[in-house]
Amino acid sequence: MTIDLRIEDLLRSLAPDVLGVLVHRHGRFDACEDAVQEALLAAAMQWPAAGTPGNPRGWLLTVATRRLTDELRAEGARHRRETGIAATSPPEGAIVRAPDDDDAPGERDDSLLLLFLCCHPSLSPASQVALTLRAVGGLTTAEIGRAYLIPEATMAQRISRAKATIRAAGAQFRMPPADEAPARLAAVLQAVYLVFTEGYAASSGDTLHRTDLTDEAIRMCRMLHATLPDDGEVAGLLALMLLTDARRGARTTADGGLVPLAEQDRALWDAAKIAEGIELVTGTLGRGRTGAYQVQAAIAAVHDEASTSGDTDWRQILALYGVLERIAPSPVVTLNQAVALAMVHGPLPALAMIGTIEHDPRMTGTHRLDAVRGHLLEMAGDDERARAAYLAAARMTRSLPEQRYLMARAAGLSPLVPPPEDGPSGTGDTATGHTRS
Repeated sequence: MTIDLRIEDLLRSLAPDVLGVLVHRHGRFDACEDAVQEALLAAAMQWPAAGTPGNPRGWLLTVATRRLTDELRAEGARHRRETGIAATSPPEGAIVRAPDDDDAPGERDDSLLLLFLCCHPSLSPASQVALTLRAVGGLTTAEIGRAYLIPEATMAQRISRAKATIRAAGAQFRMPPADEAPARLAAVLQAVYLVFTEGYAASSGDTLHRTDLTDEAIRMCRMLHATLPDDGEVAGLLALMLLTDARRGARTTADGGLVPLAEQDRALWDAAKIAEGIELVTGTLGRGRTGAYQVQAAIAAVHDEASTSGDTDWRQILALYGVLERIAPSPVVTLNQAVALAMVHGPLPALAMIGTIEHDPRMTGTHRLDAVRGHLLEMAGDDERARAAYLAAARMTRSLPEQRYLMARAAGLSPLVPPPEDGPSGTGDTATGHTRS
């Protein structure tokens, strides 16, 4: 079934609002979320042919309420009023609404409450992401399953378990207490960023980008920023995603091949996103405590401000990675810091730096370490070891564009077999688009 993109965008934007109203009225997040999903499916099937109703939010709310009422009646666990409004004493395990909550349509934005609920500490990060995409993002279970190459039935089980876990935990549909708020917000930001990174560099499959995921992550972060405009890390994450996504149009060739940053046509970068991202970074850095997303956004801004690859201020980037290493140390930060170090001081100290993380269990199963090692060894002129590192990375990645790129880099160093006498082998620097220094 195909659906008009304008209708799809409208449904996704309305989904958290409608779900928030239902949860406030009925107190059952799991049942309400199922009802909203059914209403979204009904709209997706009916609106393209019948036309979008004059009050699409009201239409969805009416249909979802009817679905919920039918479900609650069938469940028979508690007596309900005929309209489906929950009894004064909610059923065991229900999400209890705060006493000062206001149900008035259009007067509140429940997106932040839904994000906090979907990122409840009782859930694993994977379940937080899945539930966030469905409840706040408005994606169907099938869409989420496709995004992560998981069968729809498996993803449905994951989401059902997540909702059951939240219900069993007695989660409340309200902002967390002040002492829990920072940690809960950090989980929300991590979930949103995980959605973005999976969309920007898909971990598996035959395409590099999943624009539905990157666009959804940016949309959710915009909602967060609108609700928390003074939070530096929210602004920093939005800036980071905008500055990174601005390069999307230049990251692949016409046939889907990967183009490294240094070789991208910067005229294809999105100037509006870059300007917005830089404005966000400028407005948040130095205002209060600096967080990891703000520093990463500043690094992205330095890259995006350079008119050519040669104009990149690598010394500033290296200094920023030093700051990031102090406030949010991780092997991934060290890996990226090593690349910047190589650009400033050469590949040998960078190779020594990545040697400090090669046995870190957090790097197990990722191809990134071998890919960077291959790049640094190539810079050092050690073609044989560079080729071995590239091939090792290619064997580990499940992303076909990255695999093809790494194989081409390996083949471009020096042929494993002599080329035929009647002409070039067709592999090498020209074929890979790589210019060796």
